[in-house]
Amino acid sequence: MDQGDRNPPPSWRDYAVILGVVLGFLLLVFWLLGLLVDNLVWLIPAGVEQQLGRVIVPNFEQQAKASPAQDTLNAMLDRLEAHLPDRQKDRSYRLLFIPDSTINAIAIPGDVIVVYGGLVRQAQSENELMMVLGHELGHFANRDHLRGITRALFLQILLSTVFGDAGDLGRAAGGIIEALAKSSYSQAQELQADEFGITLLNRTYNHVAGAVDFFERISKLGNSPVPFLSTHPHPKDRVAHLQAIIRQRGYRLGEKTPLPADLQGVSS
Repeated sequence: MDQGDRNPPPSWRDYAVILGVVLGFLLLVFWLLGLLVDNLVWLIPAGVEQQLGRVIVPNFEQQAKASPAQDTLNAMLDRLEAHLPDRQKDRSYRLLFIPDSTINAIAIPGDVIVVYGGLVRQAQSENELMMVLGHELGHFANRDHLRGITRALFLQILLSTVFGDAGDLGRAAGGIIEALAKSSYSQAQELQADEFGITLLNRTYNHVAGAVDFFERISKLGNSPVPFLSTHPHPKDRVAHLQAIIRQRGYRLGEKTPLPADLQGVSS
């Protein structure tokens, strides 16, 4: 019997087993990476986060447009900042307004909130927008904005190392921008940010009128491509969660403030 008979070529089952082992290993590494990132984000110094922002923010600044709408939104953000917890009061948040039809808002490293024109056009009161801004400040408070991009960066470096492309870090930076654009968080993270937002809303107005209006309205858009819907929990779940908080804490429902003139009829 020759050597070939004693060592037959691997079958497709052998390849399937090897592939399964490799994929299982990568999934395990990714899961462990997630646990590591969740603990390490609290150790990232503010200076490092600002450096990361200097890489990421210019991409959004190129799309933003200085306008009365951006000034008004920044003034609204300043009002919310006055009621932030002490641990956040040493930060200086700012807002970039991108006047296109996207219905979304994103918290990005560098203490910047990006708001798109489509989201502003969906709002019918100042209170609704303040709730959305408070929600994004909640992501900063919980460091959610660092979790996704840190995972994306580590995963890109891991894959580049495994497949022999460790020097191509430009692709990693592109992955970070893509992760930010999708702005995808877990349902628990989103609901925690909602809770943070409604707390700020109550501190700012002494009531929470308009807290659920935005989510109720965009839930009626049906199958329209809405990033704010596709990367967040279902609006009905968020409304139910917020209404439960309102009942439990005895928040008052007062009069809503009209949308500022500079934000009415915002166009692309």
